[in-house]
Amino acid sequence: MGLTARIRTRDGWAVSHGVVTVTDMTGTQVLRAEADDEGAVRDPNPLTPGAYTVIVTAVGYAPAASSAIVTASGRAEIGTVTLARQGGTELPPPGPWTVDPAHSTVGAVAQHLGISSVRGRFTDFGAWIEIAPDDVTKSRVQAVIRAASIDTGNGMRDTHLRSADFLDVEVHPEITYTSTGLTVAGSDRWTVHGELSLHGVVRPVDLDLAYLGTGADPWGGTRAAFRATTELHREDFAMNYNQVVQAGIAAIGTTLKIELEVQAVQGDSPPASGREVPPAAGVSVGPAGTG
Repeated sequence: MGLTARIRTRDGWAVSHGVVTVTDMTGTQVLRAEADDEGAVRDPNPLTPGAYTVIVTAVGYAPAASSAIVTASGRAEIGTVTLARQGGTELPPPGPWTVDPAHSTVGAVAQHLGISSVRGRFTDFGAWIEIAPDDVTKSRVQAVIRAASIDTGNGMRDTHLRSADFLDVEVHPEITYTSTGLTVAGSDRWTVHGELSLHGVVRPVDLDLAYLGTGADPWGGTRAAFRATTELHREDFAMNYNQVVQAGIAAIGTTLKIELEVQAVQGDSPPASGREVPPAAGVSVGPAGTG
């Protein structure tokens, strides 16, 4: 195998339309190969030993270039090449943005019996973002989640999670998050500081936020994509229920990993496509902080 490579987005998805071009030190193209459906590039033709420039391109992504040394084996093992969305290092346009629930996910992962994980998600939520025009750290985020919309794929488990042992949705129907500030953590990463209200308890919670890029959608709108993660401890929110099985192992872990995949549409109105979720009681559809 002469050349091998894997092309991925920054969030780990395969870029199936990627192209790898190899040029020698005179700038002459010596190889061009396209990725398969898994983002893998494989060309069987050996290369002449020497130094080369490898350029990876894909429509909608910023090109990536690197140097490669081919030894007497004739192989060039490029490894994984990560492409950033075009404009991914630029901030989204300032102003209001509305999260599209049909193309966003609010997920949680808990350990089960100390050996595996159980994944769940909330299916009914609304969120709004206000990108500040002068200083991104002044931007704001607000989210409202209907606690009863928890879905782990098991009806009996979901009923238990909605009960007073856990979310107690009859007493605390909403989970809310309101940002209090942002701290820059990189060119396209921030720490979002905010307050989470869960199970009747309000605590400060930080989100590790990555900006994945902005692009046009098929309905004439502009969308921005984000990923955010954090960890919560159930006892911090007065959810102390647990069942201890043999060897002192808890049936359900006390730490929850929260994973957010977000698509936001520019503007303060619901997205033009997908399921429109009305805001929870007392929250208006508009820029963050206006509800």
